[in-house]
Amino acid sequence: MENEFGGSWTETKIEILEKYTFAYLTIMNKYPFHITYFDGFAGSGEIKIGNEDDYKVIEGAAQKIVDIGSPRSFDIYYFVEKDETKKQRLEATVKSKRSNNVFVVAEDCNVVLERLAGFLRKNKMRRALVFLDPFGMNLDWSSIENLKGLGVDLWLLSPTGVGANRLLKKDLNISEAWWKRLEKFFGIDRDLITKSIYKEEIVTDLFGSRTIITKSSKANNKLFEIYTEKIKTIFGLVSNPYVIVNRNNSLMYHFFCASNNASAIKIANDLVNKHNKKI
Repeated sequence: MENEFGGSWTETKIEILEKYTFAYLTIMNKYPFHITYFDGFAGSGEIKIGNEDDYKVIEGAAQKIVDIGSPRSFDIYYFVEKDETKKQRLEATVKSKRSNNVFVVAEDCNVVLERLAGFLRKNKMRRALVFLDPFGMNLDWSSIENLKGLGVDLWLLSPTGVGANRLLKKDLNISEAWWKRLEKFFGIDRDLITKSIYKEEIVTDLFGSRTIITKSSKANNKLFEIYTEKIKTIFGLVSNPYVIVNRNNSLMYHFFCASNNASAIKIANDLVNKHNKKI
């Protein structure tokens, strides 16, 4: 979600998306496709890098993308931001840069993604580049499923660490509400999550033997591996992720591309691998 405080990884994420978009438009310029750019959690258009006492303000992804005009532009730019105040700020900013074919709406991204899917289905010459940087875990797996079989390249920021891992308690004492949130976001049932991430161990001490449940030290990566396989049921291919960690080197997010096009994944991997070497 744009306009919150972020770290240097925020700039890298936007740089990856911007460079990919330029490559995408270069390729699409060779074909007569009608192409849409869709940002489902667009924010206010600006992001603060740093903290409350020391920060700089940079352009968010929306501003960067509307600025790209060569070798061609998108036919439609569609930005979704649920917060009305942020939506108004974003609209003023992007429309000052590009006045035509730019739409900004204050709605639930999941609802608008369903409309996008319907729009793309109506004409086989329609394609879309979709960027989803969800606020928390407010993206439904069903919304990803709606994109199956369509000409979509998807860039998605998965809150594997900051969102999901916090819900996956070490002792498996997870509330029903949290289980539902995990299942709704990842499209993975709790039994598979449990079998993949937790294990039972028998420990013996002065009080005898007992069974305890332990959580894998690599729970984040295991969850992402399962999610990746799930994504591949919608898109044939998934890129390597740009792995985002915090100052303590704890995993926060996986940022990756999903597509049915091998060339798209090659471009994404080249961009991602370049930055992962710095971690």
